[in-house]
Amino acid sequence: MSRIALVTLVVDDYDEAIRFYTEALGFRLVEDEPRPDGARWVVVGPAGHQDGTGLLLARAKGDAQRARVGDQTGGRVGFFLHTEDFAGDHARMLAAGVTFLEEPRHEAYGSVAVFQDLYGNRWDLLQPATI
Repeated sequence: MSRIALVTLVVDDYDEAIRFYTEALGFRLVEDEPRPDGARWVVVGPAGHQDGTGLLLARAKGDAQRARVGDQTGGRVGFFLHTEDFAGDHARMLAAGVTFLEEPRHEAYGSVAVFQDLYGNRWDLLQPATI
């Protein structure tokens, strides 16, 4: 075993999720393939990392999955987006309408600010400190 390839993120709608992740976060659309059951196999990932972990955007099916949209981690930060340009990415994301839940802060481990995706899942935008 060498890496985690995909993490599933349950969403309400494929196209609105693709727009958010590609336009607001600057991700790239890796795959968007129809499935025989009418679903789609949709993968997005950070633009600069060709072989990193991607997000499988899975449209919720049924009440149990719909109830998890936006709260897949019980209100905790569940996703961590590393950057090499914290100030630039923070400004670009703000301009794109991303909601930050706090002002940027600078900790011993790096610069960080919590934001939420279009469904309310919490993410850290994080530029790790150099060692």
